[in-house]
Amino acid sequence: MQTTAENQHLTNLLTAIEPLKKAITSHPVYSLLQQPADLRVFMQYHVYAVWDFMSLLKSLQNGLTCTTLPWFPTGDAATRFLINEIVVGEESDVDMNGVRKSHFEIYLDAMQQCGADATTIHAFLQELAATGELNKSLENTNTPQEAAKFVEYTFSIIASGKMHLQSAIFTFGREDLIPDMFYALVNDLHSQQPEHISIFRYYLERHIEVDGDHHSQLALQMTSQLCGDDAQKWKEAESAVIECLQKRILLWDGVYHQLKANNEKASMSAAAVALS
Repeated sequence: MQTTAENQHLTNLLTAIEPLKKAITSHPVYSLLQQPADLRVFMQYHVYAVWDFMSLLKSLQNGLTCTTLPWFPTGDAATRFLINEIVVGEESDVDMNGVRKSHFEIYLDAMQQCGADATTIHAFLQELAATGELNKSLENTNTPQEAAKFVEYTFSIIASGKMHLQSAIFTFGREDLIPDMFYALVNDLHSQQPEHISIFRYYLERHIEVDGDHHSQLALQMTSQLCGDDAQKWKEAESAVIECLQKRILLWDGVYHQLKANNEKASMSAAAVALS
């Protein structure tokens, strides 16, 4: 149960980040997502956020529970329960056919069905697994710059070893920032081309059902427990979430500029054909 001080700290944090959340949910990128080709571009950027969400989640589990041998009671049991509950849902959910998969693996299936190019994310993961060097792997595999900066920030928070910061960006800077208009768009595309959109639509439905409600409440409890009545921790958490949201805006900027460039190229091609 939250104390009065915790409630006030939480209110202050939410007030501080509200303008950034509005900037994300009203970002002009959504107005450019009109057809499956646009969604493919979006997915090629967004997949990095889906992957590093899983990495952040596992870092929290490693830091808040005992994941090594021999086992010892680690941290607060209530916090252990919260993070383990989230891990089960994110790492071992079910796909449309009832097969156990992580949300990241479901996302990759959605990319394949939609025709989105997953070459870059696969190359990045292969190089990272071989070398363990995050920044070089992002650079060497031509990861979009905005996606690379997003991932690098997440891993800088992981590297800090501060669980309250990791929990804060997990709770307030992640996947609850997709607006209703995006879901409506995906539903429209699905009605036109279900053979290309059905898995992505299912991913979003699972996101709403699991991540957007149950997991968000668990994460909020976890962050409140980790920050407690410590004003300094809440201030650090606020700063971390603000920067995380700024990186999310930059990620959406990257998608936006790529879509604008594609549209301009298509218009020029159409004009050239008309003149020929």
